[in-house]
Amino acid sequence: MIVGLTGGIGSGKTTVAKLFSGLGIPIYIADIEAKKLMNTSNIIKQELIALFGEKAYINKQLNKTLLSEKIFNNSEFLKKVNAIVHPEVTKHFNKWVVKQKAPYLIKEAAILFENGSYKRYDTIITVTAPIDIRIARVIARDNSSKKNVMSIINNQWSDEKKIKHSQFVITNTSLPDTKLQVKHIHNKLLKN
Repeated sequence: MIVGLTGGIGSGKTTVAKLFSGLGIPIYIADIEAKKLMNTSNIIKQELIALFGEKAYINKQLNKTLLSEKIFNNSEFLKKVNAIVHPEVTKHFNKWVVKQKAPYLIKEAAILFENGSYKRYDTIITVTAPIDIRIARVIARDNSSKKNVMSIINNQWSDEKKIKHSQFVITNTSLPDTKLQVKHIHNKLLKN
């Protein structure tokens, strides 16, 4: 069984993923793998250079500053980058799945719904938190501005919309409570 784990920026997806990992469940974190692939996949490199020019890479490493500037201010660029990166991440994920031995696997990804990939999962878990907490978390974590965080939030589905398509919801406002919710969902998934 393949479980999708999603939630808006700052909701605590990575924290929840670590809790499931602590229960012995293999976790594939799409953002981390996408960042690796953006530096190692020749297909992605060629397409990003075609889109943004030679400055897309500096010393063979992705120019994150240029990419951030381009996609945060232009939803069309964001769609184009996603169309380049997501198919390669999907291929990488499918190879990873074959190597796993567990009752279920989790793929953590911020935009499962926005790109339509949620249809490929057996079960979806959405992580939520109040928007003010999410903004504060991201500002503290990334040293980002509220404006940049809101730009990302506005490009993602609302929690309400995600919840309608989810089998499980974790409200991540207190770690002890989140741990209990994870354990409860884990036990239910083991029975499937």
